[in-house]
Amino acid sequence: MKVLLCGADGFLGRHIAAALVARGHQVVRGVRRARLPGDVLIDYRIDTAAEIWEARMPGIDVAINAVGILRESRSGDFDLIHHRAPAALFEACRRAGIRAIQLSALGTTATAYLSSKRAADQALRSLLGEQGVVLRPGLVFGNDGDSTRFFLMMASLPVQGDLRGAGDVQPIHVDDVAALVVRVAEGARVAGGILEAPGPRRLGYREWMATYRDGLQLAPPLRIPLPAWAMAATARLAGLVPGSLLTPDTWAMLRAGNTGDPGPAQALLGRRLTPPHRFVAAEAAEWLRLRALAQWRRPLFIVVLALIWLASALLSAGIFPVASSLALLAPFGLSGPAAMAVLALAIVADLSMAALTVWRPGRRLWQAQIALIVGYSLLVAWKLPMFLIHPFGPILKNLAVIVLLVELWAEERKP
Repeated sequence: MKVLLCGADGFLGRHIAAALVARGHQVVRGVRRARLPGDVLIDYRIDTAAEIWEARMPGIDVAINAVGILRESRSGDFDLIHHRAPAALFEACRRAGIRAIQLSALGTTATAYLSSKRAADQALRSLLGEQGVVLRPGLVFGNDGDSTRFFLMMASLPVQGDLRGAGDVQPIHVDDVAALVVRVAEGARVAGGILEAPGPRRLGYREWMATYRDGLQLAPPLRIPLPAWAMAATARLAGLVPGSLLTPDTWAMLRAGNTGDPGPAQALLGRRLTPPHRFVAAEAAEWLRLRALAQWRRPLFIVVLALIWLASALLSAGIFPVASSLALLAPFGLSGPAAMAVLALAIVADLSMAALTVWRPGRRLWQAQIALIVGYSLLVAWKLPMFLIHPFGPILKNLAVIVLLVELWAEERKP
């Protein structure tokens, strides 16, 4: 069987392609950027006319639409990518007498994401009837999935909010989704042409995160209540960050939940779906854990560093009495205008470090900050040795900041 797989380089597409090839089928990869011989270039922002798709249909037995986005890069992307381009593909399939499978999504929330998916579902059913099947998986887990990466990161946090208002979910493993697509592509019947495929177990948010955390082999976290309004506000702020998977729309879908009856999917496969506690394979637990921790560790370190430098500048600028700051410079032989100049220079240096930490983080900056902190510490130990035995340990605590900087330095990647 020759299959046109649109979105073959995407998360679902990669797994579906592998499953089809494993069954001996030929996959024609529909992709935005050609990587392999025989790749067909597609662009769902442009390919919104059936005539464009008709030229791609000769020899094709089944077309699969696995293209999807969680948030728009440009206004109107949901309509183009989820609705208009797939509708054009389905019309071309109708004209060529080809079966089609639409990878949609489980859920009923009236968000722009789900509304655009439903529009394509309706187009497929009205155009192709029994020749078209809509597959609506629940929240899909796969090591290489963006949403999986996000939720594993959330599960790895040592302090977690007990979300008041989050609905239940039934995550499904990507290998099960790919197996369902193959079964449908090979002609398995789906009553009504729509197959909802939630995972086998219903999980509340707390149990969901605990299951993923167990898979990462992490100790239980500290939990604090987090009201729905706080999460909604966080989603609004996160939605302003380009590429963030947490947006008001995704929070609305999480609040509504993502559940259903796994029976039809299991009947189609002829076996039980993979349970969530088996999603993280033992051999993958370590690198998934390290990846999850790395996702929040670097941003946290950068924020903390920036706040330390900013606080140092503000304290020196007058929150701490200027006269007391100048008195600390006296053992260095500095007084009057010279001491004021050195204090001003220190304030400017601290402010510069705070700004650069946020806007120009990198290897050379971490090295410069280590040198600056070591220099400060040595000078203070030389002329103000009482701070070495101070009960609050102001100099000793610099060691923790240096370790933080060494960690950031060690994690820098090649440009």
